[in-house]
Amino acid sequence: MDNTRSAVTMELPLSGGPGSEADLPLQHDSTEQNLVEHMARFEVNPYEWFREVALFVSGSGWRAYEKVTGQPVFYSGYTEKIKSGIMASPMLQRMLAELTGKRLEVEEQEHLLDRTSPTFETDKVKRQDEIISSLREATNTMIDNMVCKMESKYFIRSAYYMVTQLLTRAYHQGIYVDRQEIDRLRSYADMAAKQKRSIIFLPCHKSHLDYVSLQLICYRLGFTLPVVVAGDNLNFPLVGSFLQHAGAMWIRRSFDKDPLYITLVQTYIDTLLQNGYNFECFIEGTRSRTGKLLGPRFGILSFLLDSVITGRTEDAYICPVSSQYDKVIEVDSYVSELLGQPKQKENLSGFLSASSVLTLKLGRVDVRFHEPWSLKDFIKSQELRPSHAPNQGSIERSKEVRSRMLRTLGYKVLSDINAISVVMPTALVGTILLTLRGRGVGRSELIRRVDWLCGRIQAKGGKVAHFHGAPTGYVVDRALEVLGPSLVGTVEGLAEQTFYAVDRFQMSFYRNMTIHLFISEALIAAAMYTRVKQGGGPAIQRMVQAELTDQVTFLSQLFRGEFIFPAGEGLAANLERAVAGLQADEVIEVFTSYEGKTYAGLTDIERQRGRENYDFYCFLIWPFIEAAWLGAVSLMCLTPPSAAEVDIWIDMKKAQDSAQLLGKTLYHQGDLSYFEAVNKESLKNAYSRFAEEGIIVVATNKDSKAGPTMRLSPDWTPRRDGQTGALLLQGRLWDFTEKIAKCRREGKNRRDGATVSTRVLSMANKLGLALFEDMISSRTAPNEPLVAPKKVQRRSKL
Repeated sequence: MDNTRSAVTMELPLSGGPGSEADLPLQHDSTEQNLVEHMARFEVNPYEWFREVALFVSGSGWRAYEKVTGQPVFYSGYTEKIKSGIMASPMLQRMLAELTGKRLEVEEQEHLLDRTSPTFETDKVKRQDEIISSLREATNTMIDNMVCKMESKYFIRSAYYMVTQLLTRAYHQGIYVDRQEIDRLRSYADMAAKQKRSIIFLPCHKSHLDYVSLQLICYRLGFTLPVVVAGDNLNFPLVGSFLQHAGAMWIRRSFDKDPLYITLVQTYIDTLLQNGYNFECFIEGTRSRTGKLLGPRFGILSFLLDSVITGRTEDAYICPVSSQYDKVIEVDSYVSELLGQPKQKENLSGFLSASSVLTLKLGRVDVRFHEPWSLKDFIKSQELRPSHAPNQGSIERSKEVRSRMLRTLGYKVLSDINAISVVMPTALVGTILLTLRGRGVGRSELIRRVDWLCGRIQAKGGKVAHFHGAPTGYVVDRALEVLGPSLVGTVEGLAEQTFYAVDRFQMSFYRNMTIHLFISEALIAAAMYTRVKQGGGPAIQRMVQAELTDQVTFLSQLFRGEFIFPAGEGLAANLERAVAGLQADEVIEVFTSYEGKTYAGLTDIERQRGRENYDFYCFLIWPFIEAAWLGAVSLMCLTPPSAAEVDIWIDMKKAQDSAQLLGKTLYHQGDLSYFEAVNKESLKNAYSRFAEEGIIVVATNKDSKAGPTMRLSPDWTPRRDGQTGALLLQGRLWDFTEKIAKCRREGKNRRDGATVSTRVLSMANKLGLALFEDMISSRTAPNEPLVAPKKVQRRSKL
């Protein structure tokens, strides 16, 4: 890679300036290059700073943003054109007419319009005009608050310069892209522009800086900037207006089943897609606080799908995007939220406080683009699936078919994002530090293990970011520098420099960036652990393959909402592929005994190398198994104190808070191995799975602002001892909890199972009684159930 500053052209000048830290290109192949130049600083080089400002003010070369690929934006009148297109939409006009008609019916029923009056028709027409005029005024206000206002090239040039200054100070190594992916994206952008079709960017979401990085790339490469869906919680004074003029489309966090607002959002999206404007929406809906991908949110995705299914839009191209960071600015606040602290409302002071972090050196940003694909072609392929047979009705009429299609679309995008994601050096180091048995690791062993992990990732088809041509030790040193002493500590005065994880909870964010690559192998390792932990010879630790399949299936179902599993032919095919891979790596062996039974066990080679591979997979999944076990144990808290209280419903939030408190107590008493298991996201995922399986019944009250409530299903409710009132170690819930516990990491405190069970259940019972006492005292009338349960759909059995 040429490290000299290239001439400014409209092609692809992808290099940093001489002497900048961008001259040290982190890359895994020769096509990876730094896209954003390191900006000059006034205090360091005032002449260069003035020169760069002058180039942006004058709009020299690519900075002018004149000849963009795609539909025209940033011109005077753009906003009014979009507003006019929205207001002219037949769908919106029908909704306005429908709402007007409904209001007139109400007023007639309430005798505000008198049918017996001789002037009834005249009064009705007059009132109709008043209502529709009021609705139009309200609609115009909502539109003005919602639509982005990309009006001025002077503004966007200034915004680009300012944001790049800030970003290159924080991420001093720059924003990296893959040239081959960019060339491919450019060809699709050219094709889309000719067809007047949109490119729909669907990135993952780890940081507020995700809003910035993709916009900078599109600006730098001369693509039409996408309209970005953003929650109106970010629409606070000064910052909100700035973002709206840079491309943000503000939407409410909740639509509250407002038919006019829902129609307005759909109409705005239709208008953008019909005119071929690029569009951006975060597929996860919110920032991932854990480092791994969250499940897809289907709100905006359903609007996009509906626009093409109904034919209002001919087609659009879907482009999944992965954004990865050496270090994420918000991780400190993520940890606080996961431990139960209330989320802080976004405001200007918080934004300025976050901006102060921009003075730190946080490494680099990697942005990767999947090959775009036609949304229309995706719909056609789904229509040909057997599950979408014609006897289920038209694709436009069948809600069930459309729901399945929407779900498939969401998980396909997530799978594509995982396929292109780059594993950062900090994620490599973080993963190694959290998958070791010892307290710390020497520098030479850390380097060896990072090399080993790079090989594992590449063997799985993953991508690793590292310094081109530099030794692994250099990569490790730079990762340690970015992570800093608050995350990675050093033990002084030893024979070798030794590192250890200071904050394992926060470090888990970076470890979780790799787990999607090994989830199938990790589940197999955890299932086999039920035998491996028994010790003894190889014959004792072997597992019948049918038993292995059963346990892996159980864990896969348990974590269905926690992980994005590899796209393929289903669980059986993924399991078979993973087992074959573990055999090829000589981690496990599968053989048939003389009795005709098929067994799986660790190979002699894997034992000789200290179970290095096997232990790695176990350490990856154990924190999540702990969280699922904690969730199951916390359900014991929902056991009614007596038969008289079986109709009491527990507030969902209070139940989850109680589960966190239980987890923190068990961790500090030695009955829980991983503190990160108490994070509220994993507990929420566990409770969602429990509700899907019918273990708990969740109810909502539409007429109340209170959150959802819950209780145990009758056939899952544990029994109490008739004399002591203690929870009995029996029943479906206990068996379910024990099945999870089989795969937990064995610890010194848990070898006496009976003692642990008694201690843990005693604590769960204590917290449960407090929950019921709190709910009883909050009831408005004696023996009054708080809500009526809604119907619970049971999808499968764990």
